[in-house]
Amino acid sequence: MSKRGTLVVVSGFSGAGKGTLMNKLIAEHDNYALSISATTRSPRDGEVDGREYFFKTEEVFEKLIKDDALIEYAKYVSHYYGTPLEYVERKLDEGKDVILEIEIQGAIKIKEKFPDTLMLFVVPPSIKELEKRLVTRGTESEEVINSRIERAIEETKGMSSYDYILVNDDIEVCVKEMHRIIQGDKDSVKDNKELIKGIQEELISHIGK
Repeated sequence: MSKRGTLVVVSGFSGAGKGTLMNKLIAEHDNYALSISATTRSPRDGEVDGREYFFKTEEVFEKLIKDDALIEYAKYVSHYYGTPLEYVERKLDEGKDVILEIEIQGAIKIKEKFPDTLMLFVVPPSIKELEKRLVTRGTESEEVINSRIERAIEETKGMSSYDYILVNDDIEVCVKEMHRIIQGDKDSVKDNKELIKGIQEELISHIGK
């Protein structure tokens, strides 16, 4: 039986490169699974249920809320979005390390509900580089870019709640560091409770001889 996986929450400033980082990590290692969110919005062209999202009716989604079947959820522009507990638990039981990209407020709630969650926060090497990346996207106005930087300032207040800060300067180096941190977390005491229990039982049994 494979060892249970680790739930990993990844947050970071807009433009820090979270998506690129996670996609590369998953492409290079087969022990990771990207969490799939549920939503009440309609599928867009090319989107497939169970791949991009789990598409739910509002009635079904609200039942998931009532049944406490979501790790976290929120409502944006009249549509619900949330992380199904069953999917995450199944992947963890399969031994997969499940990665969930989420903003700070949701991340802190997950940590409160699941204390063993590994929390990673991704930042650019400098605010100047952050602005450069946002400009390079070519999809946002100067006003939007400034609002994202202002939001980043606000987000720094929650960074101390995270276990690790990852500086995404070189994508290759950052992916290796992320992988090292996640796999190294498996050697921590919190993930070896069964091992500790086994050692205790063995010691008690030895004394009883």
